[in-house]
Amino acid sequence: MTEDTEDCGCREYRELSRRGFVTAAGLNVAALALPQWLPQVSYAASEDSTRDVLVSVFMRGGADGLTLVAPFADPAYYSGRASIAVPRPDSSSPQRGTALDNFFMLPPGMAALRPAYLADQLCIVHATGQKSTTSRSHFEAERYLEAGKPSDYSISTGWLARHLMTSAPVNATAPLRGISLGWGGTRLTLTGAPKTLPIPQPENYRHLAPDESVLQRMYSAGWAPVRDAGTDALRTVSLLRSIAFNSYRPANGAQYPDTNFGRGLRSLAAIIKADAGVEAAHLDIGGWDTHANQGSTTGQMHELMTDFAGTLGAFWADVMQGAGRNNVTVAVVSEFGRNARENGSLGTDHGRASVAFFLGPGIAGGRVMAQWPGLSRDVLEDGQDLRVTIDHRDLLAEVVRRRLGNANIGAIFPGFVPVERGITTTGALAIREAARRPVRR
Repeated sequence: MTEDTEDCGCREYRELSRRGFVTAAGLNVAALALPQWLPQVSYAASEDSTRDVLVSVFMRGGADGLTLVAPFADPAYYSGRASIAVPRPDSSSPQRGTALDNFFMLPPGMAALRPAYLADQLCIVHATGQKSTTSRSHFEAERYLEAGKPSDYSISTGWLARHLMTSAPVNATAPLRGISLGWGGTRLTLTGAPKTLPIPQPENYRHLAPDESVLQRMYSAGWAPVRDAGTDALRTVSLLRSIAFNSYRPANGAQYPDTNFGRGLRSLAAIIKADAGVEAAHLDIGGWDTHANQGSTTGQMHELMTDFAGTLGAFWADVMQGAGRNNVTVAVVSEFGRNARENGSLGTDHGRASVAFFLGPGIAGGRVMAQWPGLSRDVLEDGQDLRVTIDHRDLLAEVVRRRLGNANIGAIFPGFVPVERGITTTGALAIREAARRPVRR
């Protein structure tokens, strides 16, 4: 849990949140080299300015995609959620949604994402999730998603970590390639990544030694992996000290919410603009386990959506909008969605499919992509859940391949053959592949 989110949700979610630090700390002892099970890899080109920085965001707790992006044109949406549904865009309610097309709408709390959508830089994918598992356990579903492979506890590294493990650095001299923002240590998504650190507050990242030279001498005589990690950590301290976080002024009038999530992305924006060499970042936003008093247009979930959308909207305007835009892609997923029907406590219980968000100038946006399975009871999974029709890994693999220029998909998502869904524009790998093709005459 973050300091901004009250202790809510089911017992499993509360216990999982409390032991998160212990779990993350244990997983941080991941491989210092490529695991033996990885297939032969071909390293992505170094010094490649066309590769995006990837920002991974995890909506922990099982986010209700049917509220985040509501299907107002499906009649069963309203019959199954008589008390918590978002009012139709053509209704007279002051809490009515805003239509994205003739089927889906944003609730009031998500309105801050509309400018990016209208600029064709936000692609929303609905009825997406983990197609190969039906787990409704937070612990299992989170782990499967972050590891990039379901039901395999032999994997101790994360999918985004393996991207960094199988790609040469964009800047070989940078001390920091990956950063896990937020409390609780490095999340599994980035566990095992080279030159990656958990830094909850970059503006306050310091060492406690009275004399840095003592640490430098200590690390210089140590075992090579420890020496290199220690040296990079000290260099990271110097790097972050050089960034004026406190006086940072976001571009284009962007205003970040004063929350953990807002402060985290504001700090990340400053790091990206400082050209510090960071290639991947991970952030969590928790609190989505809305079993009771969900509050789709007021209350708990509305406030959470306002933080989520307001922060992402500010980050887009600050970092990616206009002529000064940076090569950045944001990918947002959750471990599962919620039941299609409200429960007796005006909330929703653990479900299956949810919604994912992909944001950036390299995203083919301005649309909601969906293979909509419907919400009537006869087509729901187990008579209660929106079916998963698009696997998360299809989307993440396309981003890795097309925006990060890494073709080692078999190493990053073991045993999975993705279907490319067309959520990206032409990217780094596509440019290089086109250059290798023979010229037609």
